[in-house]
Amino acid sequence: MKYLLVAFLLLSQVLPAQTNSDAGEYLSRIGEQFGEISKDLMSYSSATAHSKGARKVEKKRQELIATLKQAEFNVRKLRPFKENSQLRDTVASYLHLSRIVLTEDFGKIINLEDVAEQSYDAMEAYLLAKELAYDKLDQSFDRVKEQQTAFAQQYEIKLIENESELSRKLEKAGKVNSYYNQVYLVFFKSTKDEAYLMEALSKGDVNAMEQTKNALATSSAEGLKKLVQIGVYNYDATLKIACSQMLTFLQQEANDKMPGQIDFYLKKENFEKLKKALDSKRQSDRTQADIDQYNKSLKEYNDAVTRYNTVNNELNKKRSAAIDQWNKAVDVFMAKHVPRYR
Repeated sequence: MKYLLVAFLLLSQVLPAQTNSDAGEYLSRIGEQFGEISKDLMSYSSATAHSKGARKVEKKRQELIATLKQAEFNVRKLRPFKENSQLRDTVASYLHLSRIVLTEDFGKIINLEDVAEQSYDAMEAYLLAKELAYDKLDQSFDRVKEQQTAFAQQYEIKLIENESELSRKLEKAGKVNSYYNQVYLVFFKSTKDEAYLMEALSKGDVNAMEQTKNALATSSAEGLKKLVQIGVYNYDATLKIACSQMLTFLQQEANDKMPGQIDFYLKKENFEKLKKALDSKRQSDRTQADIDQYNKSLKEYNDAVTRYNTVNNELNKKRSAAIDQWNKAVDVFMAKHVPRYR
């Protein structure tokens, strides 16, 4: 995924050689409009990387929208160069589209974020919506580059690309964000399956426990395979390792621990059934076989309670540790690859 508006800086940092000073000055005046945009963009990018949701960076989004509006106004005020308005109009259209995307598309994305946590499909749709918004801008900027090149050729301007430090940071932020989304979707799918399993346990629904346990076993195994395909980012495996450790825990939980936890509910169900049957009989009608069967079931149930609580405490500690490690890994990964900016 390319990053939102990253190509702005390429335009602002392209320096015209003095083959045609008038045309070069005109091109530079257009490029000047992107100076403030680049700063607001990096601020928005940094806030997005280090915040937990789109709503928390709303102020940065609004600042960028305002800057885009002003830049579009400034570009549209420029006179055509020797009656040639194609470059000016293309850049103005791009700025206008960027503002619309940030206003409308990202407004919808914020709404999608509100329901993204509800399911894997909702989360995938949320991330896909952002990808499509970025792609829309990428396609529009391709036309800007074409017009810039055509303008330079027509007026004999030699373009010298001089990539700035800020443009490199923006491009890197886009790559980091894309990589994180890939890993996060793998992480989210299995943790969501575990949430469904926990819900089934809380309801005591044995059939749902079996189904969600199997789903968790499958998604965690598939997730570990996907992580191998995703690889590492710029020799940094911290995010991948943290995700892998979370999935390994979830896989062991589903395959090794859940059968015993589900057995507890079966023994509980059996004990309650026998107790109800025994309580329904008058004491004089109870046989020794009834009493022996009840006592055996009671012992099995009590033993199961002890095992269940022991395993549950173990799982809670391991789950908490794995989630903490994931959160720390995300913070360190983002801090390392997307430095905070104003």
